[in-house]
Order: sequence, then structure tokens, then C-alpha cells
Amino acid sequence: MAREFVPETSANYFDLEDPAALGVLENPMTALSALRGLVVIDEAQRKPEIFPVLRVLADRSDAPAKFLILGSATPELSRQASESLAGRIEVVEMSGFSLSEVGVPAERTLWLRGGFPRSFLAETDEASDRWRREFIRTFLERDLALLGFGLSPQLMHRFWTMVSHYHGQIWNSSEVAGSLGVSPNTARSYLDALTQTFMIRQLQPWHENIGKRQVKSPKIYLRDSGLFHRLQGISSWDAMQTHPKLGASWEGFALEETLRAAAPDEAYFWAVHSGSELDLLMFRGGKRIGVEFKRTDAPKLTRSMGIAVKDLGLDELVVVYPGVRRYELSETVRVIPLAEIATI
Repeated sequence: MAREFVPETSANYFDLEDPAALGVLENPMTALSALRGLVVIDEAQRKPEIFPVLRVLADRSDAPAKFLILGSATPELSRQASESLAGRIEVVEMSGFSLSEVGVPAERTLWLRGGFPRSFLAETDEASDRWRREFIRTFLERDLALLGFGLSPQLMHRFWTMVSHYHGQIWNSSEVAGSLGVSPNTARSYLDALTQTFMIRQLQPWHENIGKRQVKSPKIYLRDSGLFHRLQGISSWDAMQTHPKLGASWEGFALEETLRAAAPDEAYFWAVHSGSELDLLMFRGGKRIGVEFKRTDAPKLTRSMGIAVKDLGLDELVVVYPGVRRYELSETVRVIPLAEIATI
């Protein structure tokens, strides 16, 4: 996408996986101060010490250049950006393809293969599955180390696979740690590493002041449905339809699509130990919007929905399902197809 604005051959484009570009930026002030217009620095996590220089360049009174910084999130990169460029930087989190981008007719393909472009655009499901398998291997063996996470690739693969079984469920550090033979704190650090690299979403619990014992641990989702299917050994549409994780897979897919379309200010889930729960609680524009994901032909009003509306003071509760017709269940509860999620 950046190359649509600045060609890779331009003097304003720096790919820090290219040794030549790294060499030029050994003296970043000299290399960057004379440039004008849009400057792209790709794979910036390879040179986090560049950010203090960017602060000086961004503060020039005539502002002759703007900088588009691309790269994966790392502890060092995030710290440098927040400390060096406070008030001077806008962070845009990029995800894979969304349903609004590929179109409703491609929904099945997007759900099965996920949003990574090379996975989604592969010629066959087999080729897509092969790409995702190699992506996971490369990510664990190379990328995590380059991003500053000194973790064993073999142990992390076991951990990631185990986490995929918690997809859409409450996180239990002690249970996972016991299975891996590590401490709960170590398991938590592994989870945080996958979260910071955008592989995992930790949906935090919302605590309402209601006199009920509420769940305090996060729910875990793999952010890309294609990677979830690869870790679960699902390589085709038919295999997915008979897999025991089918419902959890669809919930995670629908959750990610909803968050992208709705762009809430804050997002949580809510649950009490007595059984009532809400899959997604969004705060947007001063309103509380609840979302339930139901992979059924015709969702109906449930007692849990009524409790959520009352206890959380919801302005609206939306039930998302894979059908084609929208309808109302009550004054505050409506059902919409996943294909129309942008209307939330």
C-alpha cells in the first residue's frame, strides 16, 4: 500500500530489510533531513533508535517532509515511538482483508483462509493452507526473535496450538501452564507476546457495579481465522463444517468483522458466574451497544439477553447471525446478518 504513494525505487523509500537501506540510515539525520514530501521507512522495528531523529525532523517549522513508518509492534518500537514522538504520531493498526473489502460473495473464502492477502488470494485451498503453515513456521523461527522476543519456536508452537483450543473461551493461565510444564507467569508472557504481535486478541472483561460475581479473566481469540484453522488442522470447507470448533471459529470471525466495521471507542465482553453473558460490549459515541453472535438459522430472544440489557443498561443489543434477513426481537434487540455488519 505504501508503494502506491512512494515507489520502492524512490530515494524516499527505505526498506530496512535491505542492507543498502540500513547502510544509508547509519547516519539518519544526514540521510533524512534533505528529503521532501512523503518518506516511507519500512520494517522500522529493525532500527528503533531512529525515532529521536524523527522527532527532531518532525519539529521543523516548515515541515518539509512527512514520515510513514511501517513495521510490526515490538516492546522497544512501541516504547521509542511513545516516548520520542508523543503528540507527533498517529498509529494506524492494519489488519488483513475484511468482508467489506472482499465482498459478501467471498465470505466463505475469507472465513476459511483468513485475511492475509497471500492466503486469501491463493489459487487453491491447498495452496492457501500451505502458505499459512509456512507463515507460522517463519513467524516462530525468525520473526519473534527479530521482534525482540527470545522464545523457543518449538515451545511457542505448542503454546499457540494450545491457545487455539481456547479460541472464544475464558483464559486459564494455570491450566495451560500445567499442560506445558511452565509457570503461569511464563504462560502469560507467551500470551502477551502473541497479543503484542497481533496474532491473539485478549478481549477484557467488563465489570459493572451490580452485586453479582463477574468473570475477571479475558476471553481469547485468534485474530485471523485462517491461522486458527491451520493450527486446528482444518484445510478445507468440508473439514471446517464437521469440526467441533466450527461455532467458535464463526464467532471469532464475526467478532473481528464487527470490531472493524463498528470501530468502537472501547470493547469488552461481560459474564457473571451464574451464567449470563454478553459476547461483546462496545462503547461508542456515549452509547452502550451489546452484540451476541449466534450461528443459528433464526436467533430468538433469550433470558441472558434480557439480563444483559437490564444489568448493563444497553442502548441496543444486536444479534449477528449468518442468515440473510434482519428482524427485531424487542424494542432494544434486533437481529442482523453478518453481511450487513457495517450497519451497526
